[in-house]
Amino acid sequence: MKTLMKKSLLLIVGLLLLALITGCAGMNTGASSARTSPVMDRIIQNNVLVVGTAGSMPPLNMTTKDGKVVGIEPDIARYIAGAMGVELRIEAMPFAELLPALEAGEVDMVLSNMTITPKRNLNAAFVGPYYVSGKAFLTKLETIALAREADDVNSADVTLAALKDSTSQYFVQEAIPEAKLITTDDYDAAVALVRKGEVHAMVADYPICLVSVFRYPEEGLLTVVTPLTYEPIGIAIPTNDPLLLNWLENFMNTLKVSGNLENITDYWLEDASWLQDLKE
Repeated sequence: MKTLMKKSLLLIVGLLLLALITGCAGMNTGASSARTSPVMDRIIQNNVLVVGTAGSMPPLNMTTKDGKVVGIEPDIARYIAGAMGVELRIEAMPFAELLPALEAGEVDMVLSNMTITPKRNLNAAFVGPYYVSGKAFLTKLETIALAREADDVNSADVTLAALKDSTSQYFVQEAIPEAKLITTDDYDAAVALVRKGEVHAMVADYPICLVSVFRYPEEGLLTVVTPLTYEPIGIAIPTNDPLLLNWLENFMNTLKVSGNLENITDYWLEDASWLQDLKE
């Protein structure tokens, strides 16, 4: 009788242990299957990396006459997609629509001359900077071209153009509040205002101003040599994907250390032959 009870007790204990082990295994399986990388998973599953950009910010991103988006950032995006083993699709849209598109999942990341700011960083994670710039003036007026401080042009008699929802717009509003401000959907429209004499100057990142001077050599455009602000440019990604963030940080560090990032940048900054191919 005691032997039978002992065997029954051992069987019960054994079944309980089996149930416990099975339950733990199920929990572990569930934990391993619960992915914490929704954006990366989407990229791999769709076999395509969707990158948002304005396509109007030379030399970082610009659109050619045949509709192709080229520049420093599209080249970086191609390296990223290649390392992921997926295709690249670039979605060009107005700058102000880029972060909303990122939050809505319409693009996987944004590479578009986007300055890393505390305000933007509240709603998007950033990797970088991969490029550093600063605000400058594009103008036909030597007095503005020679300005070294924002106060030099802070007057109600001055009209400035800036990209909508950009740090250029915020810079004018905070540092040059007396000036009249006109915002545009893209830099091409802002540059056109300067060329036509409808504004005294455009405020933009220095490389964009410098490219505009070279792009329209017969129109007397000028820009300052010393940028007025510090602008660290980074890749914006959704806030809910730590694996994608870690992957990009490691990849961009490798791209920089390998010298490939410098090669990309030098190509677009040192050879201006691409200017003739840009869309008017």
